[in-house]
Amino acid sequence: MNDISDAPSTDQLKNKFIKKIPKDAEASNVLVGEVDFLDKPFVAFVRLLQATMLGGVTEVPVPTRFLFILLGPLGKAKSYNEIGRAIATLMVDDLFSDVAYKARDREDLIAGIDEFLDEVIVLPPGEWDPTIRIEPPKKVPSAEKRKSVLSLNEAGQMNGTAGGAAASSGGGGSDDGEMPEVHEIGEELAWTGRFCGGLYLDIKRKLPWFPSDFYEGFHIQSISAILFIYLGCITNAITFGGLLGDATDNYQGVMESFLGTAMAGSMFCLFAGQPLIILSSTGPILIFEKLLFDFSKSNGIDYMEFRLWIGLHSALQCLILVATDASFIIKYVTRFTEEGFSTLISFIFIYDAIKKMIGAFKYYPINSDFKPDYVTTYKCECIAPDPGECEYNAINLTALDWTQLSKEECLKYGGSLVGKSCKFVPDLALMSFILFFGTYSMTLTLKKFKFSRYFPTKVRAFVADFSIVFSILLFCGVDACFGLDTPKLHIPSIIKPTRPDRGWFVFPFGKNPWWVYLASALPALLVTILIFMDQQITAVIVNRKEHKLRKAAGYHLDLFWVGILMAVCSFMGLPWYVAATVISIAHIDSLKMETETSAPGEQPQFLGVREQRVTGIVVFVLTGISVFLAPILKHIPMPVLYGVFLYMGVASLNGIQFWDRCKLFLMPAKHQPDYAFLRHVPLRRVHLFTLVQAVCLAVLWILKSTVAAIVFPVMILALILVRKLLDFVFSQHDLAWIDNIIPEKEKKKEDDKKKKKQKKKKGNKGDSSSDEEVITLHLKISCPSSPAFSYSRNPLCAVPQVKIEMESDYEDTDTEKQPRDMGSETTL
Repeated sequence: MNDISDAPSTDQLKNKFIKKIPKDAEASNVLVGEVDFLDKPFVAFVRLLQATMLGGVTEVPVPTRFLFILLGPLGKAKSYNEIGRAIATLMVDDLFSDVAYKARDREDLIAGIDEFLDEVIVLPPGEWDPTIRIEPPKKVPSAEKRKSVLSLNEAGQMNGTAGGAAASSGGGGSDDGEMPEVHEIGEELAWTGRFCGGLYLDIKRKLPWFPSDFYEGFHIQSISAILFIYLGCITNAITFGGLLGDATDNYQGVMESFLGTAMAGSMFCLFAGQPLIILSSTGPILIFEKLLFDFSKSNGIDYMEFRLWIGLHSALQCLILVATDASFIIKYVTRFTEEGFSTLISFIFIYDAIKKMIGAFKYYPINSDFKPDYVTTYKCECIAPDPGECEYNAINLTALDWTQLSKEECLKYGGSLVGKSCKFVPDLALMSFILFFGTYSMTLTLKKFKFSRYFPTKVRAFVADFSIVFSILLFCGVDACFGLDTPKLHIPSIIKPTRPDRGWFVFPFGKNPWWVYLASALPALLVTILIFMDQQITAVIVNRKEHKLRKAAGYHLDLFWVGILMAVCSFMGLPWYVAATVISIAHIDSLKMETETSAPGEQPQFLGVREQRVTGIVVFVLTGISVFLAPILKHIPMPVLYGVFLYMGVASLNGIQFWDRCKLFLMPAKHQPDYAFLRHVPLRRVHLFTLVQAVCLAVLWILKSTVAAIVFPVMILALILVRKLLDFVFSQHDLAWIDNIIPEKEKKKEDDKKKKKQKKKKGNKGDSSSDEEVITLHLKISCPSSPAFSYSRNPLCAVPQVKIEMESDYEDTDTEKQPRDMGSETTL
């Protein structure tokens, strides 16, 4: 305690608590004590001009900025200690610490204390056991509202009034009490009115971040993200490659899918505006390819040449959209459309994973009628063939011990299997299900391991980050231990086109009539709508505020590169690629950052996403060279990858408000979570909004599952129209909480004019004859006796009644007159 040197002591350096303290932290030292030379307490609150190391005064080597010193006469040590605890509690509060940094005099500090006391929650000792520890909140309430009140005080309000306005909010300072902002995505979608103006601004915004996009990717967390997304990409490439081969008579197959994924994905991650987006083939594009191939075949049109011109027209249309800043219409895509689209894609992943497993049960049926005696009394013999009927040398056949040959060897050398047990095959379907569900459940368990009580924080974080990798390795080992012939991952090992009569370049002329080159612009328009909506809605989901992305988005730059890559893929006869919603969300989840310096017991706070280009580039490069890794990758069972697909679909549903609202249908009101929108919107209105979303989702699913899937992109546009029509069903207040308010400049101008007229009417007329609904309150104010006020010496003073006019929270379209979170009492 006597050492106040700048150099930290050995004990301070060994203190493990230093790891939990954020960088650039400053200390507040609270020193209390009793002495025999004072008759009354002495208090000093000191703020140093610069933070200074005080040696052994602090437990850890942290520079001190504030000192609170309390010395008093003997006999009141407990009171001094409690005052010190109170001051320490004040300094922990974010708002009061800001006050302490900016305070100019004693009154500012008192105002900060009043603000703190207005917001503090007090638990009576008779209602709570002090020995019970209160768990830290998972999400710390925002102090923005309290800070805004304090900023008014700094701008010229009288000192000591900081807490008055905030007290009416009901305490807590949370965001729940504030009206959500109008749906604004950002300046990236502002219409410039200039040729390629948006593209130019995107490039200008992204260039300063380009170097950091690479060196920030060199982190151990990136390894986990690379392995996770790589497995998802190759599974997707194999799945869509196989389906494309069936749909196009192998004009496009697994090899084309691998090379196209590697080339398009790596180029996009290297140059696009948002490298966190992962490109992939999608279901609607697959359906379009099938319809296009059938149309070409039935009309005698060369499919590859026709497809090339459609791709070129679509690429040109995408570039026109980029040049005209057409992406600005995405700002009208609210949560209603975003969640409907992302939920649909998540359901597709879940459905496809389960469908694959059902297919495994059909391909490897369960031998439920198999006789147990066939196993216990096993009999299966290999009978040598007739030497005259066998192609092998008779001398070699006689040298074989036919009783020791395996089933495969017996059939290879022309023998025959005799016995009732020869056809017995272990139940591969059940083993496949164990691998499938085990991978999914193990991944979920390891992801939640970060919040368990076992092992140090770094170990838990490492296990959670590599949960996918550990699950895949574990169940690959389980499959290898049992040695069953489960379906494995098949990857082509030679780089050549799937169909031998086509090359790597499609010639644009010579096989189709000239009018086909012009007519292909019509189907290209459908492809353009699909590409535009799929790409930009996924980009909006990736660039949400909840992800706390620091680097600017690049909607126009993204669409520019999608159009360029579409033209290149069309010339090479490769599949078309667009943003994959589920894999992109999984990419973001695998790169989320949390505080590493949380105090013991506190929940780590979400800091943002590790924004970089390295993971995406490495993933797609690995996808391209996977043809050379076939000897290793062929040991991965397909059910394990289906489990990864299921996890990606389920995990992407987390955080979707539509999914949370769907679960409310099965919950009694008293057991429902404390969602912010439930505080401000009646439950039946919430259910009605959810039902509308569910109906739209069902329509999209039906269209996706039929031949009408070619109009799927048009239906995505129709969701924006449906959301616009909801303005006539729900009030703007309700939509602000359960969706977003659509930005409309003209509506804002009209509202501003309307408010100005109302103010003029209120200024000219002192009555309530306005058309607006008003609420009149008559308050009787009791004045407690106080020597400071001469008029309050009587127990009850006669004061004029107070008339308060409040603008109604309801609009004409709102038929429900339910109060909006108004307090029942006001204390003056």
